[in-house]
Amino acid sequence: MSRKIEMTGKQFGRLTVLQQKGQDPRNADLLWECRCSCGNVVVVDGSRLRGGYVRSCGCLRRELARKRYIENKDFTKNMGNTQNLRNKDGIMVSSLKESPRNTSGVVGVSFDKATQKWLARLMYRRHYVLLKSYDTKAEAVEARKHAELFYWKRSEQVN
Repeated sequence: MSRKIEMTGKQFGRLTVLQQKGQDPRNADLLWECRCSCGNVVVVDGSRLRGGYVRSCGCLRRELARKRYIENKDFTKNMGNTQNLRNKDGIMVSSLKESPRNTSGVVGVSFDKATQKWLARLMYRRHYVLLKSYDTKAEAVEARKHAELFYWKRSEQVN
């Protein structure tokens, strides 16, 4: 049996512990009611408080995100105008650029660990026109390239 760590009155980031508020049924950790420096009251798992995983009611994350957005000139120039997120052909810019999370090296192609298959995706005019799994990476890459040619080149011919 673990002993209770008294936390009433302690400060964790922006949170001040007010009182114990029960026990988490999933892991038996004690829950603590805390007041954030912004005034909100939240109930937090004690181990997450002590570990530094929770430092506010969520206001800190919102403030940091707002600051990052404001400092990002590319983001702020496009704020409020979703058309700026598409190129002149109406294709989402995110479909053309490789994400830092991309491990396949090919935009729109990824490996699904759950199914052990390669996935090929392509969104065109806000709808998936390609969303299919393949046994090999080569098949997925070929399907993505074929869909790009078919939909994007056809778009150029229509416009």
